[in-house]
Amino acid sequence: MKIAVTGSIASDHLMHFPGRFSEQLIADQLHKVSLSFLVDDLVVRRGGVAPNISFGLSKLGLRPVLIGAVGADFADYRSWLERHGVDCGSVHVSEVAHTARFVCTTDDDLNQIASFYAGAMSEARNIELAPVAERVGGLDLVLIGANDPQAMLRHSEECRARGYRFAADPSQQLAFMPGSDVLSLISGADYLLTNEYERSLLETKAGLTSDEVLDQVKIRVTTLGKDGVEITGKGIERIHVPVAKDVVPEDPTGVGDGFRAGFFAAISWGLGLERAAQVGSLVAALVLETTGPQEYDIRGEEFGKRFTDSYGEAAAAEVTAHLPA
Repeated sequence: MKIAVTGSIASDHLMHFPGRFSEQLIADQLHKVSLSFLVDDLVVRRGGVAPNISFGLSKLGLRPVLIGAVGADFADYRSWLERHGVDCGSVHVSEVAHTARFVCTTDDDLNQIASFYAGAMSEARNIELAPVAERVGGLDLVLIGANDPQAMLRHSEECRARGYRFAADPSQQLAFMPGSDVLSLISGADYLLTNEYERSLLETKAGLTSDEVLDQVKIRVTTLGKDGVEITGKGIERIHVPVAKDVVPEDPTGVGDGFRAGFFAAISWGLGLERAAQVGSLVAALVLETTGPQEYDIRGEEFGKRFTDSYGEAAAAEVTAHLPA
């Protein structure tokens, strides 16, 4: 299955605040916040939703096609991704802007305060999907992740026009998109992915009920944090999958991207929605247990054992047959 992953490509500057943000915020003074948090750690990692998802897909044996816009400073990052099996042949390189930057501080409760500099990402709106499909011999699925909003709309429109199956994954860009754009983005999607908060925000912005959203998309996948994953769709029974067992959290950055990598890898293997959500949940757990969204590894035997512990032997037997050696 040939999967193209569109979205932001960025470097992550990740810091830790040894305390709780909530203890520094005064309810009646929030209209004039002026705070500085003294952090005790800084790491710089490769990030951006599209490479994070692509990295996970490649770890599960796929060769995803990365689509996005970067600056000339992308060379080392490109080398890293290509060494891990990601096709970077359709990445647009800006002549004037730097690759995007994500700057995030996490407190002891794993709450996060972050800023995002778009940089070259704004040029992603100039990328057409048809030449990518021609170069790689067709596309079975296009994942439209958080990106320049105009790029996201262009990609979904082109998918509908050319008959490419696509997954809408608006993520944090929901906050910047008017309701009409949200509706344009998701209409006709095979999959819609959000977390629980984004689900409510999407419905509010688009002016749709949950049932009306399912008139626009085929399958709706909602991650619920510690409560697992819910999958709904027209004509299917609701599916709920719990989180993986015995997870020792370290850093939540990129956890949702890990889920998407595992979910769509399993879909590409021909597995059902429940198994796909289980694979996604375990990959998400691996991300959560490391600092940085691309610092984990997937080892077949170990992955299979943890999958068995979390979801049972029968489920594991279906999944481990597809894991790379």
